[in-house]
Amino acid sequence: MKKILRGYERELTARFIAFRSHWQYQADFCTPGEGHEKGGVEGEGGYFRRNHWVPIPAARDLAELNAKLLADCRNDESRIIAGRTESVGAMLLTEKQHLRPLPVENFELAEVSFPKVDQAGCAKVRTNFYSVPLRSGSVVEARVYSSVVEFRQNGVPIAQHERSYERSRQILDLEHYLEVLERKPGALRGSKPLAQWRAQGRWPDSYDQLWERMNEKHGRQSGTRSMVAVIRMGREFGYAKLATSVAQVLVLGCTDEAAIRHLLMSDGLQHAAATTVEIGALAAYERPLPTMAEYNQLLTIEVPA
Repeated sequence: MKKILRGYERELTARFIAFRSHWQYQADFCTPGEGHEKGGVEGEGGYFRRNHWVPIPAARDLAELNAKLLADCRNDESRIIAGRTESVGAMLLTEKQHLRPLPVENFELAEVSFPKVDQAGCAKVRTNFYSVPLRSGSVVEARVYSSVVEFRQNGVPIAQHERSYERSRQILDLEHYLEVLERKPGALRGSKPLAQWRAQGRWPDSYDQLWERMNEKHGRQSGTRSMVAVIRMGREFGYAKLATSVAQVLVLGCTDEAAIRHLLMSDGLQHAAATTVEIGALAAYERPLPTMAEYNQLLTIEVPA
């Protein structure tokens, strides 16, 4: 809401009015700070928190946390609230008969803006700066969700970042700067995007080992360009598969880009199966394969000094 007015009146934002209109419900507001006015909702929320969220659950990401929340809700359907005779799930089925059908189309929850890309290759969204793979001065469509910020160009998604709720931060993706780093390889070692990849665990130690070997073999400039070319393969084949291939070439003692690409493509390579050819009457001309056993006797002869 924009503003609290007299009594229960509120000045609503246009986005909330659109949300309410889409799902077709009427909004009723309580007195600020008076949660007891909706005691049933507050009580059930407290029950759920105490029984399913204490201790605080651990999850890899928001998707896993939402999956746990859904599973807990399903388990709660068998509970019988004090003073009731039917379970929560049974009463939910009865209530559904009196509800309106859901709209066919979903409601877009994103906050949309059109920032301009600055000289650092970032677009400002609210108070933070997010990297995008576009030239400076380009206008990009930014969509802000609760957990991610998505960027689009001509309606096509081109980048996505985890949303930051801090202020004046730079959220950078090394992948967005690879073309620039190919022209200026010396900027890679001390760059902020590389530091953020290291902090996120996206730059394993095997990458540093390969990078050093490439520098020793080709020199710092050419070696770094080769390393940038290797990282670019992650776009095509996936970074998990790239990390596995880099670890393999280190074991093999190889520092060639082509060898890494070959390992990445090895799963898709198809070799023609050997087939037996009937030669018929030509079998009469078949001869045994030559042997080199007699020549091996020369290896046993001692040659006088």
